[in-house]
Amino acid sequence: MGNTVSCCVSPESSPKLPSRLPAERLEEFQTSTEVSDDNTVPYLQHISDREIPDELALESNPSDHARASTIFLSKSQTDVRDKRKSNHINHISHVSPGPMSKKYSSCSTIFIDDSTVSQPNLKSTIKCVTLAIYYHIKNRDSDRSLDIFDEKLHPLSREPVPDDYSRIDPEHKLIYRFVRTLFSAAQLTAECAIVTLVYLERLLTYAELDICPANWKRIVLGAILLASKVWDDQAVWNVDYCQILKDITVEDMNEMERHFLELLQFNINVPASVYAKYYFDLRQLADDNNLSFPLEPLNNQRAQKLEQAPCCTASAVRLEAVLVKMASTSCSQVAISRLCEDKYKELSRSAMRRSFSADNLIGVRRSNAVLS
Repeated sequence: MGNTVSCCVSPESSPKLPSRLPAERLEEFQTSTEVSDDNTVPYLQHISDREIPDELALESNPSDHARASTIFLSKSQTDVRDKRKSNHINHISHVSPGPMSKKYSSCSTIFIDDSTVSQPNLKSTIKCVTLAIYYHIKNRDSDRSLDIFDEKLHPLSREPVPDDYSRIDPEHKLIYRFVRTLFSAAQLTAECAIVTLVYLERLLTYAELDICPANWKRIVLGAILLASKVWDDQAVWNVDYCQILKDITVEDMNEMERHFLELLQFNINVPASVYAKYYFDLRQLADDNNLSFPLEPLNNQRAQKLEQAPCCTASAVRLEAVLVKMASTSCSQVAISRLCEDKYKELSRSAMRRSFSADNLIGVRRSNAVLS
């Protein structure tokens, strides 16, 4: 289901390879699967001959393979380099870029966020996902689209669409407000936002489309609609989205969902490795654009919560790395010992309680000392 070319359908119905693949390697792959004309015996192509090599698959479908880099992160690098160059120039000219909002850990205080792979922070995740969509629109290659996603042909509201709607790129705030309204009204989770981005990039890759000002709302809406049904146990129905977007009809929602699935080749599988890759790439995007996740000082209660909760493995690993790094200084050892002191006291008390309960059952026994 996650393969680019399925062995159950004809090669003509499989997703098209993007035009940016190296022509030589693709031609070499096609030549190796051809049959000579001299062979008169009916030829049955082997399944291994119909599969795309790993290096081609990695380049064609980053939403299916964990080793392929995400599209949104590569599209954002141009702006990130410009920002770094601007910050360097400001630093050289002694111009302050503004107050620093990022918090840093010290010997006495450790800052850590509650966002993990399995439980991301909702607000921060939506900000990162909408920023990824913004870079998709801003740094698009062209304006390839389909009529089903055109907002002029299928408007989401009764308000008239401006004539220049296809030429003005939306700002990040506008995209964020649109997605946040849907997630808030439908009570969707942060994990659903990450899956939405996976489906969006899979659609752009499979159907060879570009997300642009004319279609971004309907493409994002279709991805959210599909992700909520796949991810959440109690999915939001199409008629419920019609209550959020008052002027859209159920028939339009059903038709858009059907076209979305057909363009995805009904491949709605999201491997755990792909999900984790998108999560950490979104965090990298946040760091590049100074979108910090909410940080809170680490206390005894939060430290115990990180240790006990199996879903907080990523935060626990980051905490352990910070503790090991800080343990190189003597003052940090004092802070760490104070942090762990209450934990060991609690463990010793529970051990003593267990020993006392065993003494009540067995009774107190004394043995004579042997002197030699």
